[in-house]
Amino acid sequence: MRRETTTSTIERDLDESTSAITGSEPHPCVLAPQVRPQQTGMRCAGQVIPTGILCRSLPWTESDYLALGVTAERIELLDGALLIGPPPSVRHQVIFGALAATLTPGCVAADRTLLPVVNLRLSSSRILNPDLVVTAELELTADCVPASAVLLIGEIAAPHTAVIDRLLKPHVYAVAGIEWYLLVEQETLTLRLHRLEGSRYVRQSTTRVGEVLELTEPVRATIRPEELLP
Repeated sequence: MRRETTTSTIERDLDESTSAITGSEPHPCVLAPQVRPQQTGMRCAGQVIPTGILCRSLPWTESDYLALGVTAERIELLDGALLIGPPPSVRHQVIFGALAATLTPGCVAADRTLLPVVNLRLSSSRILNPDLVVTAELELTADCVPASAVLLIGEIAAPHTAVIDRLLKPHVYAVAGIEWYLLVEQETLTLRLHRLEGSRYVRQSTTRVGEVLELTEPVRATIRPEELLP
């Protein structure tokens, strides 16, 4: 039976790591199930949250979440709460474009599909939007990509998302059984590749500027951190 880290352990890890995160960018905002805002509108992560989100009864369900449709903010569903963050920065998007271009030839050769920000269904109460996924199969009419179809997840961590990308998301991705997790540090361009062992990720390699990551699974690619930015 897969052992899952308890909620209290996750919260403790997040608290301990927050002090190490710096940067002036806005942090994501969590609307937790036990807190129901009464305002008609509020600003969070530099964005104005629509009144319909604030006034809807909690917890959120999968159908509630999918009914939001396309939004300006990045909004994710996590155990009945909404995780809301700002749109990606220009630097983030440039890094993503270069990383996707590097991975695409290997995806084509292996008959895999690379997708940018997509609804990834980890469970009925968890739908996240990773920066990229590599999938083995694809249902074009589906609202979400199931975790069972995903071979690799990539996240580009900025200072304001570092705690989430380093601790929270790897935990839920691992619980969902996704084998590979690639974390790109937006500020330093350091690449950290992790592979699932049991119920947790184990780091396979750390690649810094001037070094090379030779990816052989789930697709082949040669990634040089310094080439992720012009």
